[in-house]
Amino acid sequence: MPSTRWPAPALAAAAVIAMLGVTVPAAGAATSHDSKPDLGVPCSADVGLRGFTDSLDKTTFEGTPVGGLSALALLRDDRALALVDNTGTVPARLYDIALTTGGKKPFSAEVRDMTTLRRPDGVPYTGADFDGEGLIIEQHGHTVLASSETEPSIRRFRLSDGRQVASFDVPARFRVTPAGEAQVNQTFESLTATSDGRVLYAGMEGPLSADGRDAAGSGLQRILRYEGQSGGTYTPAAQYAYRTDPGLGLVELVALGDDQLLALERGFTAGVGNTVRVYRVSATGVPDVSGVASLSTLTDPRAWLGKRLLADLVNCPPSGATAKQPQPNPLLDNIEGMALGDRLEDDTRILYLISDDNNSATQITRVYELSVRIPDEARLRDRALLSATDYQPGPVSGTQLPPTTVNGITPPFPGQPIPGFSAVIPANRGSKSANRLLAMPDNGFGAKNNSADFLLRAYVIEPDYRSGEIDVRSHISFRDPDRKVPFPIVNQDTPDRLLTGADFDIESLAWDANGTLWIGEEFGPYLVNTDRTGKVLRAPIPLPDGTKSPQSPDLAPGESPTLPGSRGFEAMAASEDGWTLYPILEGAKINDPDQRRRVVYEFDVRAGAYTGRTWSFRVDDPGLFVGDASVLDGRRLLLIERDNNMGPSSQIKRLVVTDLDAAGPDGVLPRRTAVDLLRIADPKGVSTPARPNEYGVGALFSFPLQSVESVLPLSGDRVVVANDNNFPGNDGRIPGRADDTEVIVIDVPGLRD
Repeated sequence: MPSTRWPAPALAAAAVIAMLGVTVPAAGAATSHDSKPDLGVPCSADVGLRGFTDSLDKTTFEGTPVGGLSALALLRDDRALALVDNTGTVPARLYDIALTTGGKKPFSAEVRDMTTLRRPDGVPYTGADFDGEGLIIEQHGHTVLASSETEPSIRRFRLSDGRQVASFDVPARFRVTPAGEAQVNQTFESLTATSDGRVLYAGMEGPLSADGRDAAGSGLQRILRYEGQSGGTYTPAAQYAYRTDPGLGLVELVALGDDQLLALERGFTAGVGNTVRVYRVSATGVPDVSGVASLSTLTDPRAWLGKRLLADLVNCPPSGATAKQPQPNPLLDNIEGMALGDRLEDDTRILYLISDDNNSATQITRVYELSVRIPDEARLRDRALLSATDYQPGPVSGTQLPPTTVNGITPPFPGQPIPGFSAVIPANRGSKSANRLLAMPDNGFGAKNNSADFLLRAYVIEPDYRSGEIDVRSHISFRDPDRKVPFPIVNQDTPDRLLTGADFDIESLAWDANGTLWIGEEFGPYLVNTDRTGKVLRAPIPLPDGTKSPQSPDLAPGESPTLPGSRGFEAMAASEDGWTLYPILEGAKINDPDQRRRVVYEFDVRAGAYTGRTWSFRVDDPGLFVGDASVLDGRRLLLIERDNNMGPSSQIKRLVVTDLDAAGPDGVLPRRTAVDLLRIADPKGVSTPARPNEYGVGALFSFPLQSVESVLPLSGDRVVVANDNNFPGNDGRIPGRADDTEVIVIDVPGLRD
């Protein structure tokens, strides 16, 4: 079982889930039994299953089949309206559904009333001229807005008699072919409104012909933004670019306000079943693409709506559900409707889903009740920069680099550059301040053979977030005067034996309980222990399992490395009490059959030895790296997961929370994305005014720097993040200009939930 800290949504469900029921209809009559969800297997870290019911499946009401339910909207938390899609010659209609939720009664749904949707002349719509897919109950509760895929259209209907009283403009290119560029049955599947009724969002289920799909099969789709007021006219105001997962369509949206949404994506594979995923979506700083002829021309990821996966419902506990056709999880079916309900005591929200059975004997009409955690988006709090050419006192460096100008800078360098930070920790152990930090660069210029004149140091820095500049106050020189390092080093015969980038590739840094420093290193990989002045206290400690990189001094003649170069201890966290270290390999071992695995080790500071305990953290893709790690609290870690790209090519730079006490039986750690570092809101303009050609600043702030390698949680939900600028090779911020070192402070709501 997970610890009591992981994950909160599932634990919120634990208080009520045992009391919820599942209604499973049989021919002619419905029977009921208690659901038995597996409380230890939530849908995800953000979503938990509270219950489901099949009580509506294959039932009738007033002679009409209760099926084809494609949209759900709440009248109140125990009452909802469900919209029927195209059902042949049967009139288009809304069902009024009573929901029994929580308490001691099983979760159930029952049709109480029905409204037939009619044209302005009173003649009912049917499946021939209406395909209902999206539904909004307007503020006063007397009218609804419904989208139809037939044309497509958005219409207003009175609830009292179901008669249409208004319709709204749809841009010509969104008409179904041949009138426009939309495909049949791929138009306004989703419709939602903000709580004040001033903004509508209508989402396309599939792409326009001019937009198409990308090479991976993702739909390049548009969400239309309408502006107006509840009960009044709405007119198209903007279009946003949305990229679905490969093979999936956008089937529902829920507006959260402040340009934030929930999105429901769904797909079907014959013989396999459905895929259903819930996303949090952000339109912060996203441009209007109304004038873009084809979304396939958009290469900047900031031009697309941001997506964060909340749950893939295949991972929900089946909870006794049955399926009438093959499904990867019998709980799944053709889910198309979504509605957000009340806030629960733990600050999660109830989320209702409903499946469309397409009036098919092999599908089920099922209503689901979930709990979902929807934290506010991360915000940029502070930002300070250290110039790439802020050379520090010391010998000329870069003399072993080719004399080639890179990003306007030509070696050798007049002193010691600071090539970014691979680790940032408090300047004093236990401090929670972002104003005085100990920041450590790596081995300098990226390789043993070009970094012999780069001195290994850690700098005491004081970011001035008002001026946006970083003041370098002093430094610690790492050195080995007591000859603890057992292999030859560059400054072998000097009294101080200053360590250089040809000796070690230092990447991570931590204080221990004794006030000494521990360095995670990549050439070995080793753990290196120094006093607070930088003097090496003991011989570097290799991994006991024999893991060695190609640069390891311990490699015997003819011995093959087991770890690729530069994939050692890029990340290392220290426990809150300072007695345990958790060094983490940046990449996979060479022969590991799971190339997504990044091994987490445990090291006992008192014993000066590894405990033998390990965990597996799986990155999303084999090509991703673990850039840094820090203890968030207890045994929860905050990690950086990143790609190796920069600027507009950056795709993944994120902070992930995991819990060492919540590993599965196979030792694999759970994961929850805390923040996408490429999509941070900047409502106060911290990142502006922009410098000429500066990328990633403004209302939507991005950290699109290649090597995001430092993370430090502060008190509350504040986090420090910094970059290694690979001086002078990176230009992710301003093309052709060497990246500066950036230290940012971000607020991450829900970080410690």
